[in-house]
Amino acid sequence: MAQNKVSESKGRGRPRAYDPQTALAKALGVFWSTGYSGASLDSIASAAGMNRPSLYAAFGDKHALYIKALEQYWETASAAMQQALSDTSLTLEQALTGFYEGQLAIYFSGDGQPRGCFAIGTATTEAVEDPQIRDVLADRLSRLDADLQARLQTAIDSGELQADADPAALAVLASSLLHSISIRARAGKSRDELSGLARSAIKVFCG
Repeated sequence: MAQNKVSESKGRGRPRAYDPQTALAKALGVFWSTGYSGASLDSIASAAGMNRPSLYAAFGDKHALYIKALEQYWETASAAMQQALSDTSLTLEQALTGFYEGQLAIYFSGDGQPRGCFAIGTATTEAVEDPQIRDVLADRLSRLDADLQARLQTAIDSGELQADADPAALAVLASSLLHSISIRARAGKSRDELSGLARSAIKVFCG
């Protein structure tokens, strides 16, 4: 199915067409690098190769664009999480290893310094004063906990974890480790160090 295009007039002749998904990815990159407050519409428009009227036409104002970028990031991150957690042929240790390594691949995907998690790095700051960003962030964190809890419950049912293990509490610990890894990535820890941290924690989870 062909993607919708956004057109921008450029003098005489045909208007130039833009792919909204590509433009959104560029905008996400600006927000990721500078944070929501530090990003200007001019810098976003420049990165996306669009002028400001075209940006407004495609996405709305800066706030609406950020919400779309936040949701797009979670869609990408969640796909990597589900790939690891939903594979029933993997042991719990293998599934959690894939889970953390998949997110590390995202955290270290920039051209410059490690960017960590887009949501933890940008949305947590804005969530204090912005109810919509807070609601999106809370919803996605709850979904993350639920996905981890379901995988941990499967491990309990299969005998990989003790029958009296608390999957809800373990899920919060597992997601908290992920957030800590994100922060440490932004603080300069190497990918190898963070992979080692994840592996050590997984051994604790798995007993």
